[in-house]
Amino acid sequence: MDSLMIGGLGVGAILVLLAARVPIAFALGSVSFVGIIFLRNERAALGILGSLPHDFAASWELSAVPMFLLMGAAAYQTGLTSSLYTAARLWLNELPGGLAVATNFTAAGFAAASGSSVATSAAVGRLAIPEMLKFGYDKALATGTVAASGTLGALIPPSIAFVIYGWFTEQSVGSLLIAGIIPGLMTAGLYTVMIVTRCIITPSLAPKVAIKVTMAEKLAALAKVWPMPLLVLGVVGAIYSGLATPTEAGALGAFLAFVIGAAQGRLTRKVIADSVGDAMRTTSSLFFLAIGAVMLTRFLALAGVPTFIADTVAHLDLGPVALVMALAVIYLILGMFLDPIGVMLLTLPVFLPAFHALDMDLIWIGVIVVKMIEVGLLTPPVGLNVYVVKGVAGDSVGLATVFKGVAWFLACELVIMILLIAFPALSTWLPSLMAH
Repeated sequence: MDSLMIGGLGVGAILVLLAARVPIAFALGSVSFVGIIFLRNERAALGILGSLPHDFAASWELSAVPMFLLMGAAAYQTGLTSSLYTAARLWLNELPGGLAVATNFTAAGFAAASGSSVATSAAVGRLAIPEMLKFGYDKALATGTVAASGTLGALIPPSIAFVIYGWFTEQSVGSLLIAGIIPGLMTAGLYTVMIVTRCIITPSLAPKVAIKVTMAEKLAALAKVWPMPLLVLGVVGAIYSGLATPTEAGALGAFLAFVIGAAQGRLTRKVIADSVGDAMRTTSSLFFLAIGAVMLTRFLALAGVPTFIADTVAHLDLGPVALVMALAVIYLILGMFLDPIGVMLLTLPVFLPAFHALDMDLIWIGVIVVKMIEVGLLTPPVGLNVYVVKGVAGDSVGLATVFKGVAWFLACELVIMILLIAFPALSTWLPSLMAH
C-alpha cells in the first residue's frame, strides 16, 4: 500500500469517527498517530506525540488565546456586557425592531471583548431573549437575532479563530485581526438593515415598545457603557498601531477588564476565580483540538497528500475564485455537523497547499475561512449557536423556530460572502495600511 493511499484512508477514517460522534481532537490525533506508525514506525510516532504538545503550547502567537478568553470572561463576570445592552435598548427603542437591533449591536460589542461566538450568543441571549419575548416580539426573530449576531465574535477582533488560523498558516495574527473589522461591521450593518426592513413591512414581528425614556435616562445609561469602548479601543488600537503584539494586547485587555471591574466595585474573589476558570477550560479544549490538527498535518505531509493536492490543483487549472467557491461549499457542508474551529483545523492541512500553489493572499483567505465557519454556526442540523440559543430560551421556544429565524440572517451572509469574494480589498485594505 503506497503512502498516498494510507493518507487517503486516514482522512476517510477521521470522517467515519466524526460521523460516529467521536470527539474531534481524539479522532484527529489517534488516526494521525496510527497513520505515522504505518508510514514510518512506532518510534517516530511516539517522538512526534511526545514533542508536539510542548512545541504547540509554547508558541508565543497562541498565548494570545488564553489572554483574549480571560478578557471576555472578565468582561462578562464583572457585568460590563449587561450595561451595554441596557444602553442600546434605551437609545434604539424608537427604531422598528429596536430591541432586536439593540441585541445585534450589543452582540457586536460583546464579541469585540470575548472573541468567542458561542460565549457571545450565551451571554447576550440571557439578557435579550426574555426582554424581547416580554414585549411580544416574534420568537423566531428574537432567537434568530441572538444566534446570528453571536457569530460576530468570529470576525470582530479579538477573534480566537483568527489567532489559530494565523498560527497555523504562519500569517501575521495582528493583520488578520485587523482584517476582520470591515467584514464584521458590514455583517452587523446588513443584519440591522434586514431587521428594520422586515419590521417595517410586518410590524407584528416587533410591536412598538411603549416606554417613555427621557434624555437624562439615556445619557445615564450611556455613561455606564464607557468601559466597553475603552476596552475594545485599547486592544485594537494597541495592535493596529504596532505598540503591542496580539498577546500583549490581550493581556492589556484582561488587565483593563479587571481594573474597570474593581473601579465599579464588582471585582470579587468569586469573579476572579470564575473568570480564570472559564478561560482555562475553554483554552484547554481548544488546544487539545489544535494539537490533534497539527498531528494530522504531520501525517498528511509524510503521506505526500499536500504535494498531491498542489499538483492536482495545478493540472485542473482552477482559478482562485473557483477554489474559494469550492472551499465555501465544503465548509458549508462540514459546518452542518462539526464544531467551527474543528472544521477549520480539519480542512486547513488539506487546502493550504492549494492556496500556496495559486499564490493566494492568505489574509483574504483567512477572512473567507472565518466567515464560513461563522456561517456553519447557524446551519442545520448542528448549528452550534442555534443550540446555545435554544438552551438559553428554554422550552418556550422550539429548535425549529430558532432555525426559522436564522434563515433570514443566512441570506445576509450570502450577500456578504459574495462581496468578500468579489472585492478582496474589503479584507486586505486595513492590514495594508497597518503595514505602512
